[in-house]
Amino acid sequence: MDAVALDVQTRDKAVKAKNLLKADLIPLEFYGRGVENQSLQVDYQTFRRLFRKTGSNTIIELKVEGKDSVNVLVHKVARHPIDDKIVHVDFINVRMGESIHTHVPVSFVGLAPAVKELAGTFMAHLNQINITCLPKDLIHSIEVDVSSLVDFQSFIRVKDLNVGEAITIEHNEGDVVCTVVAPRVEEESTTEVVAEGAEGEAAEGAEGESAESTEEGGE
Repeated sequence: MDAVALDVQTRDKAVKAKNLLKADLIPLEFYGRGVENQSLQVDYQTFRRLFRKTGSNTIIELKVEGKDSVNVLVHKVARHPIDDKIVHVDFINVRMGESIHTHVPVSFVGLAPAVKELAGTFMAHLNQINITCLPKDLIHSIEVDVSSLVDFQSFIRVKDLNVGEAITIEHNEGDVVCTVVAPRVEEESTTEVVAEGAEGEAAEGAEGESAESTEEGGE
């Protein structure tokens, strides 16, 4: 995967984070093995657009003014609890010759026959997959075709994923990625019938007790 470039600036630590955010700037931290920690800042909309496109699993060429560019991954994005705006980002250094451990999202494509023909409900058990690979082999997502889910006994497991030999998936081969579950209509109908039967039995029991009381009273 080709890296994407991001221009950032050195941050004055004397300036409070809240003041940067008011100026539409996001405070950044860059760190990692073998590098010196750096406090940086970036234009809010510039990073927002880039992150929407790349997510956390794309190599970013961080271009710091006056310094050599470095390859990084987004390590953590902090958001405001109320408006969900980005308030802080951590970048971690990437050594292009060393394997990295990260996760990539699963992209489900196609239509499962068990959904279309049997009115089942699609169920994703894994929305992201943990992987190990060299930075140059990092992929943006793993595409999973769900057309093989023909009934409620069909599963797509980790062993069925196609990611190539350069990538190692850090899950058990038997882990379920997705399946289709049967509709609950029949179960709910059965419950209703049982409930109605129980109510009928209770009513009959009450009528029987009333009749017995009347007979005893008559005696």
